[in-house]
Amino acid sequence: MLQFKSKIVSALSCAVILAIMASFSGIKGGGEGFEIFLNNKLVLQQFNQQLKDVKDIQLDNRYSNDNLVIKYHHCGRVGKDRTVSIRNAQNKILKEWKFGNVSTASVIISDAGMACKVKDILSLQKANPGKLSLHYSSSELPKGRMLATLSTAELVKAK
Repeated sequence: MLQFKSKIVSALSCAVILAIMASFSGIKGGGEGFEIFLNNKLVLQQFNQQLKDVKDIQLDNRYSNDNLVIKYHHCGRVGKDRTVSIRNAQNKILKEWKFGNVSTASVIISDAGMACKVKDILSLQKANPGKLSLHYSSSELPKGRMLATLSTAELVKAK
């Protein structure tokens, strides 16, 4: 009986240690955050405290036939009345994409991506020199959030 209790205590101890380690790891769990994909390749991922640090995504003509796909997570749920926009340095909306609501009962958040054509973004960059920014808003985040700045290879070379 004592040996059985010892095994139970060991198993519970391992479970507690694993739970503590998982709470400090980069596991997304129920936090808020987003992922941006280009050609199904993850180019930017930020969650929770990382959201304060806006990163740059470089686009060029190699990607003109591709899509930029944004997946935003609201505590493990897909937002309602989702909008993605491209804005200039003065925060003026240059282009906006609206995305319909999805049934959270039938969709996994990883399937709720919002696609924007890269060629549309590149044409905005040509017509509006300087840094552009990518923004997201929804019913859950009505004021919106800047996800990233967007630059072209030409803009990076000019610096």
